[in-house]
Amino acid sequence: MSSNSNDSTREVYIDLVAGWSSGAVSIFCSQPIDTVLTRIQANKHLVQTKTSSTTKALIGNYGIQSLWRGSSAMIGAIPLQNALMMAGYGYGKRWCENTANNPNNVLGGVFIGGCCGGVAQSFLMSPVELIKVNQQVIGKSLSSATAFVASGMLERKVAWKGLEATLLRDGIPHGVWFASYEWSKNYLERQLTTTTIDHVQENDSKNHNKSVLIPLFSGAFAAFTAWAVGYPFDIIKTKIQSAEGSEGKTVVQATKEILQESNGRPFMALYRGFGLKICKAVPASAVNFFVYESVAAELRDK
Repeated sequence: MSSNSNDSTREVYIDLVAGWSSGAVSIFCSQPIDTVLTRIQANKHLVQTKTSSTTKALIGNYGIQSLWRGSSAMIGAIPLQNALMMAGYGYGKRWCENTANNPNNVLGGVFIGGCCGGVAQSFLMSPVELIKVNQQVIGKSLSSATAFVASGMLERKVAWKGLEATLLRDGIPHGVWFASYEWSKNYLERQLTTTTIDHVQENDSKNHNKSVLIPLFSGAFAAFTAWAVGYPFDIIKTKIQSAEGSEGKTVVQATKEILQESNGRPFMALYRGFGLKICKAVPASAVNFFVYESVAAELRDK
């Protein structure tokens, strides 16, 4: 019993450390795209939201360092968020493996764990993203944006602007993210195992390639499916959080406003900047899961 408890505690520790590491690497690499994307999402006019012109305007007006505007808040929070999410992923997976009739059928547990983790971390990320949006769109300094949010932590209308949209964006889509990753990883492992059996022997080089390619491809696939589900709520969240003042719109009000600005193109409005989001999310998710799997494997070997 004690041995099982120690093993479980060690696995949670490994998930936390590996998740923190992967979150730190992925946010640093993807922050410039996030800055441009946030400004595109906050723009009221669809015809004025070209990626190239937004990027040139940012660099021209504020310098190359402006692409990392808002990164301080995110670099501080994302590794912690990712650590908690990966711990939930690992726990849900182990729980299914230990209790399900079919140990290989872990998708349900991973999905539920991802949804629960997504909802829980929304309460951390909503105020942090409000700080980020105030920097990226409104142009406040880090200290000014932080003071604005921190001073209203007990006032729902200030620090929690966009919380409802964040919950919708991060709940089910995080379940989809982890379940998609697990499904893709299992599928690729089965395919590569079949190929290996056909060729009888597998050398260390092929083993290494599998350990690199599987999490990279699976992480990329997971990001696309998760954001395809949750992206409209990201648009709505940014709309709510980028409005100046303490009075926040509801999800319904923000959605109606976005649709009114769409000029009869609701899909275009709700998926504005989706291509750029995928350009950010796909490599970030691929790197995220690759670093997570690599660090976790390294820690388990010690």
